[in-house]
Amino acid sequence: MSAESGGARPEDGSANRLENLWDKTRADAMSEPERLIYRSNLLGSDKRITNYGGGNTSAKVMEKDPLTGEQVEVLWVKGSGGDVGTIKRDGFATLYMSKLNALKNIYRGVEFEDEMVDYLTHCTFNLNPRAASIDTPLHAYVPRVHVDHMHPDAVIAIAASKNSKELTQEIFGGEIGWLPWKRPGFELGLWLSKYCAENPTARGVVLESHGLFTWGDTAEESYLTTIEIINKAIAWFEGKITGPVFGGVKYTPLQEDQRREIAGRLMPVIRGMISASESKAGHFDDSAAVLEFVSSNNLDPLAALGTSCPDHFLRTKIRPLVVDFDPSNPDIEKTLAGLEAAVAEYREGYKVYYERCKRDNSPAIRDPNAVVYLVPGVGMITFAKDKATARISGEFYVNAINVMRGSSSVSTYMGLPEQEAFDIEYWLLEEAKLSRMPKPKTLAGKVALITGGAGGIGRATAERFLREGACVVLADIDQTALEAAVADFSKRYGADQVRPAMINVTSEQEVIDGFAYALTEFGGLDILVSNAGLASSAPIAETTLALWDKNMDILAKGYFLVSREAFRVFETQKIGGNIVFVASKNGLAASPNAAAYCTGKAAEIHLARCLALEGAEKGIRVNTVNPDAVLRGSKIWTGEWKEQRAAAYKMSTDDLEEHYRARSMLKLSVFPEDIAEGIYFFASPASAKSTGNILNVDAGNAQAFTR
Repeated sequence: MSAESGGARPEDGSANRLENLWDKTRADAMSEPERLIYRSNLLGSDKRITNYGGGNTSAKVMEKDPLTGEQVEVLWVKGSGGDVGTIKRDGFATLYMSKLNALKNIYRGVEFEDEMVDYLTHCTFNLNPRAASIDTPLHAYVPRVHVDHMHPDAVIAIAASKNSKELTQEIFGGEIGWLPWKRPGFELGLWLSKYCAENPTARGVVLESHGLFTWGDTAEESYLTTIEIINKAIAWFEGKITGPVFGGVKYTPLQEDQRREIAGRLMPVIRGMISASESKAGHFDDSAAVLEFVSSNNLDPLAALGTSCPDHFLRTKIRPLVVDFDPSNPDIEKTLAGLEAAVAEYREGYKVYYERCKRDNSPAIRDPNAVVYLVPGVGMITFAKDKATARISGEFYVNAINVMRGSSSVSTYMGLPEQEAFDIEYWLLEEAKLSRMPKPKTLAGKVALITGGAGGIGRATAERFLREGACVVLADIDQTALEAAVADFSKRYGADQVRPAMINVTSEQEVIDGFAYALTEFGGLDILVSNAGLASSAPIAETTLALWDKNMDILAKGYFLVSREAFRVFETQKIGGNIVFVASKNGLAASPNAAAYCTGKAAEIHLARCLALEGAEKGIRVNTVNPDAVLRGSKIWTGEWKEQRAAAYKMSTDDLEEHYRARSMLKLSVFPEDIAEGIYFFASPASAKSTGNILNVDAGNAQAFTR
């Protein structure tokens, strides 16, 4: 079995082995907590070892008690909600081992184990604010200094097999033990303690349907043991799996461009159907591992079993939705026509599952829509509250695919029992964790496309949207500026949140292709900011037809083309939409020697009014922001326009900004960030009852007053 999370599977099995990345010289110079962080980051850097946010690590360290001054044993363990791959010192909870051991004296039994979580705060060392996770007892009660708990696909494939106990013995002998399924918590911690006491030479244990525990007396020993055991599992599967997997190939996957086209058609339709309670962002995955599964004979029966590992299940729900699509006879219109019934059937099935499994004290039913959508011959689509969560949910399901690949090839794959799955999904402790999550930002789950996105106003608008949680497609014709903007935003807001699109708004095909790209990358569209522009200045007698046409192409045709494409997406999603035009004061107030520019801007304003009328009954709002004299950061002021306007007003270019400031009623300069604030207002829920409006952001200009 390959434990890769996608990509081609090398024929040379050694290519799948985990590499020993431990740098002894570097590690020996570290303190024990620093070595724990180092070990955690190494293990979390490879998805073959554990998924994002999955697994945890710990070390028992002698520390000076801040009250008594005595040396005491302290458990450093990954705190609640952390990720071992990126964790830093503040991501670890620290607890007195003496107090953790004392908890055994007040434990009332498995029926009351959840109450033990509240006692963990009483064990906190040095007032550490990091909340301890439910897995803390599992680490505390293993009598070794260093403990690793990972979710490697190769080991979970063993753990999720019908005869997992026998397979564990066959592969690892007595050095790795086995424990039956038990939900993480205090009781499982006691099970591990008992196992270690009865098997003092064991190096770890496989937890049925869950994962792997390994340990050591040093950080290096624990790390090397984890790598060694996972590699042994990978090698064993490679020796066993020699024939077809997943029941063999049923369909030949479509070509990449076809796969993306179909995903782009499906995603906004699905998104519209599942976004009633909250906006959702999408992710598309057509990696080799996914295509192998969705193109197989056993896709339907295996998908119906759901996932095994609790971490996989929490991210991907009870099971995925398999979309009715035949890649050997692709009829996308037929598939689209059947989606509404399929989504409704999934929701109803989820509600029945909830009613069948709920307890007297279960939280209320949550969003009943699927997270994972599997499309035969095409790939996997995932939707979640934001792009990062959608991507990570997809990665978790790829982990599940790898697990099913191994288990179903050497044994019978076993999904998590339904009641156990429900009890984890609706665990009161999980509900409490969800309730502590910060309130979603105002544009969370929203997708925006901004033309002229690499310029001053476009970039400031993107910044404003990203701060509020939106996914942003920056569209521009300046590749250098576009790449710089995307690199900057990716570094500060995360690569999931922003995408570049080279779009010339005067090209119908480029506009169509750019919007299709946005749909495949983020699943849909909520906001269009039409901002691409130019500026020109010439007396009417000197205005050439070419100059006139250039203004009309960009400022009128360009705005029409992107608006038309946005309307098409909004009408497909059926959840409304939002268009903001960035026009100009010059669309309302005449200006000398700029007839082409002013006329183009006036056309934008009137187009917005027409679209507001047409879109209202569909929930599509269209508003306009009129800037004036935004010199700083604006690309249109870096060329001849600045010189031409200075000449028109008979002054130096250096005096132009002060001229515009002094000319304004408020005697203030206008900056890109000021325009971005106006655009954000129209794009946000604060203006939910506004359409067809014009907002002047010009520091006051009586000529531009709307009448």
